[in-house]
Amino acid sequence: MLKVILGSIRIYRLLVLLALFSFNVAFFQIFDIAVASAENKSAVVLSKVKNFRLGFHEDKTRVVIDIEGAVNYSFFSLADPYRLVLDMSEVIFQIPRQAIRQSSGQIKGYRFGLFEPGISRVVIDLTEPMVINNTFIIAPGLNPFSRLVIDLKKVSRTEFLEASTRLRDRREAKKSRHYAIRKQLATVEALSKPTVDNRNPSKKTIVIDPGHGGVDPGAIGKSGSYEKNIVLGAAETVKRVLTSSGRYRVVLTRRLDRFIPLRKRVTAARIANADLFISLHADSIKNHSVRGATIYTLSEKASDKEAAQLAERENKADIISGMDLTSETPEVADILIDLVQRETMNQSAQFAGQLVQELSSKVHTHRRPHKFAGFAVLKALDVPSILLEMGYLSNLNDEQLLNTEVFRERLALALLRGLDRYFFSGKINKK
Repeated sequence: MLKVILGSIRIYRLLVLLALFSFNVAFFQIFDIAVASAENKSAVVLSKVKNFRLGFHEDKTRVVIDIEGAVNYSFFSLADPYRLVLDMSEVIFQIPRQAIRQSSGQIKGYRFGLFEPGISRVVIDLTEPMVINNTFIIAPGLNPFSRLVIDLKKVSRTEFLEASTRLRDRREAKKSRHYAIRKQLATVEALSKPTVDNRNPSKKTIVIDPGHGGVDPGAIGKSGSYEKNIVLGAAETVKRVLTSSGRYRVVLTRRLDRFIPLRKRVTAARIANADLFISLHADSIKNHSVRGATIYTLSEKASDKEAAQLAERENKADIISGMDLTSETPEVADILIDLVQRETMNQSAQFAGQLVQELSSKVHTHRRPHKFAGFAVLKALDVPSILLEMGYLSNLNDEQLLNTEVFRERLALALLRGLDRYFFSGKINKK
């Protein structure tokens, strides 16, 4: 029934958008040419961020970013925790490894990466409220790179919040009209496509979600491995193995090193009409002796303290990326939605049980291979979902395994067998 209701709403929205599209098509086309031209031009060569340096003075903290090439940028700040967010036209980050974890004084640390196509982001974590006192660019001279200089000064929390509001208002006011038109056009085109599902009905659609990405690196291993890179590589392997079976159509939530908000990951599963959603992770925990693959399914009550802490950390991914969540509205739940989600949770747990048996025969698993907690990424109402911790980057043995294709192949084969057990009761000839 829920799918019928949602389908009716989708059709209504489609009709409205098509009407808007017909009225404005000529207007959109004019500006789309300009946007496409700008995109093609920027695709030819991207500027490079070469280094990130900190300087501490009596009256200020200075952040210096070395850039090869031109760049447009804007700032905004966020509280709880205190962060300064720098958005710039898409760049290539070539920051030396020794500078990546640089932190001192009021700078707790920073992260960087592709936030969305055309926009790169740097998030600077602050230990206390600070605002931008001055910012300027020094042209290349003896130093071959341009230097973006940001001077920060300490302020009270009240002053920080007032400055954050001003920056946010200014940022909204400066949003490009071309960008707004491009986004609206993309929405109209996407929703104006036929909603008929033309995929092979005999194939099951599996959405694989490589966690983290872009400005959110996820966990960092003892040897320096990035979770976002490991899970993306594993997702590609899983897709190849599942697709080659001929029984599954596989959709990845991301194919590049880019950030995707948690809600959009969930939405991707519904758009794809997924039969099952699998989010891949390789986290880090305080106890470095803990290792092995673990399957998590959704529950508002965590199975243990470790699961609760892991869910809390993963659910902060949007905060880590520097997203402004102040305008987010709470989810509305009613009896119908609750019933649908309960059935979905039951199906998720059923698949997890099938997968545990296959995983334990192929790879090393956690002593408690099936746990549950309130992961936001598992909250698709009508799509059975699991979060698969492939191993722990805080454990050196796991980190080494996670970086090998042999391990990824074994993991993918276990997933294939688990899916076959769940969808086909295991009545598949094993290769």
